[in-house]
Amino acid sequence: MGLITTVGLLVLCVVHNISCADDVTLVQVEQGQLRGEVLDAVVGDFQYLSYKGIPYAKPPVGKLRFRDPVYLDSWEGVLNATQHGSVCPQFNPITAVYTSGSEDCLFLNVYTPSLTPDTPYPVVVFIHGGAYIFGSGNTDLYSPDYLLANDVVVVTINYRLGALGFLSLDNEDVPGNAALKDQVTALKWVQRNIGKFGGNPNSVTLLGDTAGGASVTLHMLSPMSKGLFHKAFAMSGSATCDFGITYKPAEKAKVFGKALKCENVEDSAALLDCLQAADYDTFYSIAPTVLASEEITDVLFKMEHFTPVIEKKTGNNFLTEDYYSALTKGHVNKDVDFIIGYSSQEAVLLIDLYNASYVDLYSRYQELFAPSEILIKSTPDTNLNVAKSVKEFYFGDKPVEVGNLDLFVKYASSASIGYHAQRYANKWANFGRKTYFYIFDGFTDWNFFGQSGVKYGIEKASHFDIGYYIFYPESLNWSIDTNSVEYQVSKKLTTAITNFAKSSDPSVDGVTWPQYSASNKAYVTFGNDGLSVGYGPDEADYNFWAGVYKNARIPF
Repeated sequence: MGLITTVGLLVLCVVHNISCADDVTLVQVEQGQLRGEVLDAVVGDFQYLSYKGIPYAKPPVGKLRFRDPVYLDSWEGVLNATQHGSVCPQFNPITAVYTSGSEDCLFLNVYTPSLTPDTPYPVVVFIHGGAYIFGSGNTDLYSPDYLLANDVVVVTINYRLGALGFLSLDNEDVPGNAALKDQVTALKWVQRNIGKFGGNPNSVTLLGDTAGGASVTLHMLSPMSKGLFHKAFAMSGSATCDFGITYKPAEKAKVFGKALKCENVEDSAALLDCLQAADYDTFYSIAPTVLASEEITDVLFKMEHFTPVIEKKTGNNFLTEDYYSALTKGHVNKDVDFIIGYSSQEAVLLIDLYNASYVDLYSRYQELFAPSEILIKSTPDTNLNVAKSVKEFYFGDKPVEVGNLDLFVKYASSASIGYHAQRYANKWANFGRKTYFYIFDGFTDWNFFGQSGVKYGIEKASHFDIGYYIFYPESLNWSIDTNSVEYQVSKKLTTAITNFAKSSDPSVDGVTWPQYSASNKAYVTFGNDGLSVGYGPDEADYNFWAGVYKNARIPF
């Protein structure tokens, strides 16, 4: 397989008379030397080389806060790359835990089976999720062992989160999307350096989950990302999702400034000075809403406070055109093969947050059932008509209450994630590139979030669950039985991902994964029993939402 075996490593060290713990891992990159470490894989008889905490941009602190990232200069000496760099400041709304971390958090991690393969390895760059407000690329959740078994190089990255990554003054100084530009900078680093780790810079696959999946689809639209990757795999998120684009970002920045006691929020320069001087530990507790519906639906999947924006043209932009226009006019990176999909019941993730008071809001204010895009762009009459149709489709004559959480979860899953994945896939398939679609329906003890639905009678894959089958979560210290259903599901999924990275064909275990088109709607389901092929994923839900958007006069 080209992997480092224990015996092979010993021979390498003896022949070259070097210390296996140190020198065999030395790598010279653009900025200087790195020392990594050799690790045992959690499953399988092989070892790999690990390089953690590699800085790829200057620390975005002081006058660089909120601004576009600056590519890193060189460092002196040998950088010890055996520990992760700091995580970015973040608040996890699921666990209600704030992690201060550090603004100096722009690090990436590289893992490789070998520094000197006979043929360079395909590269998989993973963008973590977390609603653009929490998460990191670290091995507490994203250890690469399963993927490395299939001869690829894996890169995971940190990027700025929340206001630090997405605040926009809608001007040249702070146009927004700093976090997405962080990701671009990391991809540029990969292009310039991955060959030193045995990777092929001409075969880079972007892989992302949840907000990371949405990020992947945004890179497919961004001229800034052109040529930096060649294939894309978006899981449980797309640019078209409800949480996709910030509404009135400049106004949101002013509300944010007022909450931080900035004196002159109407003067953008003064506002920036104030925000750059503020203590970032206070940022997470501020919800700068500009719409009443934002305040009411302040929860994952619906409306987030700091997310990607459509920038004013300033000459160094990530995105200046809305996704519909870009996809319709073909202003995209068309040379990218693509896989997109979702988990069978995404919103199970939040089932314990959907308490009586929250669900009751939807009963009292039915317009909340309208998707964010419609809620913002349409008239009150249209919103009410949409809401009534949504309530009737998903609840029928049953009341909107905690006793019917299974129906609420089905609504939220389709409205926020499922329908939008097909919207994006339909457009991308028109460009003639290989396009594939999936539904993840594996359900085992590895469904960390999906298990929370069992007490409500739901045994389906949740948002985030798929990640536990692709990466080993060190923080959970799971033991692995290679004969278990869990591991077999994981093996099929990771093989499909790496097959796609190698050949643009994700077929696995003798099951041909058919290409998706807007007409055939072909897809595969990953379940406990393996892969199965179908046509028209969640067809009734898709047709319903397509009609809703059409009646609301929202394109595609």
